[in-house]
Amino acid sequence: MILVENICKTFGENQVLENVSTRFEKGKTNLIIGQSGSGKTVLMKCCIGLIEPNQGVISFDNRPFSSVSERSKRSIRKEMGVLFQGGALFDSMNVEQNVMFPLNMFTEMSLDEKLDRVNFCLKRVNLINVNHLYPSEISGGMMKRVAIARAISNSPKYLFCDEPNSGLDPKTAEVIDQLISEITEEYNITTVVNTHDMNSVLQIGQSINFLYKGKLWWTGDKHSILNTDNQELKDFVFSTELTRRLRK
Repeated sequence: MILVENICKTFGENQVLENVSTRFEKGKTNLIIGQSGSGKTVLMKCCIGLIEPNQGVISFDNRPFSSVSERSKRSIRKEMGVLFQGGALFDSMNVEQNVMFPLNMFTEMSLDEKLDRVNFCLKRVNLINVNHLYPSEISGGMMKRVAIARAISNSPKYLFCDEPNSGLDPKTAEVIDQLISEITEEYNITTVVNTHDMNSVLQIGQSINFLYKGKLWWTGDKHSILNTDNQELKDFVFSTELTRRLRK
């Protein structure tokens, strides 16, 4: 479990997060949703240590992560997997090398052990015979699956996904959502997904956090979100859903 307590973050005079408190449960897909500028990306970056909050505490299974030494953070970072927006594969590395990258950084496995793990992870995301291809040689959907394989290669306890469906067609996006959901349940991972895709929300939203102007405005699940009385959330949900339908 990841516990977020009273997180505040400002950039100059701009307050991006204001006293945000929530928890991301183990074995669930925990979603952060909201309009552009609502603070969801900043909150995720605080959780993975790319940004230091001005105030508040983030802890991983009762271990403080914010405002601690880099050495303490590194021990927790070893337990994280991150799926960046766009995949963020290294263009100069082939698929095998990309997936092996966290193993090279954080483990002392032998080369054979690393290769076994790489092949296992690629198989888990339904990719075979792609080890020696480069990102420029595979499709966008395949790139996302390689990025997921890389994110889980080090057997993380915590998986962070930043806009995993960005740039994908609806059918491929659904495949990625299902894959994230399956991996979360299969390995009992604490998964945090930053998204504005209502299809993802309704497919895999077991625990949903809606941010509005830097504040936690609503929490619930995919079953309750369509019947909410929260006006700001209703505006977000139905305007996003209408936009999706008009694009078809």
